[in-house]
Amino acid sequence: MLCVLGPNGSGKSTLFRTMLGLLPALGGEVTLDGRPIGRMERGEIARAVAYVPQASSGYFDFSLEEMVLMGRTAHLGAFAAPGERDHAAARTSLERMGIAALATRPVSGVSGGERQLALIARALASEAPALVMDEPTANLDFGNQARVLSQVAQLRDAGVSILLCTHDPDHAFQVADRVLLLRGGFAITLARTEEALTAENLTRLYDVPVQVAEVETAGGVRRVCVRI
Repeated sequence: MLCVLGPNGSGKSTLFRTMLGLLPALGGEVTLDGRPIGRMERGEIARAVAYVPQASSGYFDFSLEEMVLMGRTAHLGAFAAPGERDHAAARTSLERMGIAALATRPVSGVSGGERQLALIARALASEAPALVMDEPTANLDFGNQARVLSQVAQLRDAGVSILLCTHDPDHAFQVADRVLLLRGGFAITLARTEEALTAENLTRLYDVPVQVAEVETAGGVRRVCVRI
């Protein structure tokens, strides 16, 4: 699992959209399993990589279950309707994110945080072996952030490849194997989490003095980031 950190405007979302083939690359080449992504069909990409965008308002009043069911689109034929397996995958994803009780609610009738959880559930329903998550904990309260990070860790441990960006270094400490620090469109550091998230690197990244401390938890010693 690779976590991307950087201040606003550093290029995180642009990088992700380029990697997904949604924006043309200005240089270099993006490959998926060794194949240039620009030569692949969109359905083929969607079956291999699920995308969780930043939450936004919807244009149509789909129910949350209908929205999550869209994650199965890449597995269906041109005119095929979702089958029982597709509906089961959608229901399971809603349950995993703790929003199954809201399944029939319209997208416009839930909070921004609940909409974000539905976007993550939609990605999980695709059952893709890789996930790209653009600030998946944005708009979420502390409890829902913890739920999302727990799900991310379980997916990582199950062998799903995950690329995630966040504004919170503590999230990277909790779940990331490696970290990319991005500023002004350029990589400052790409290394294992403990090597990348040093006080010096984080201070340089955010232009504020930062200290990395260790705290005792029930699960052992954990590193946290503190502004000083």
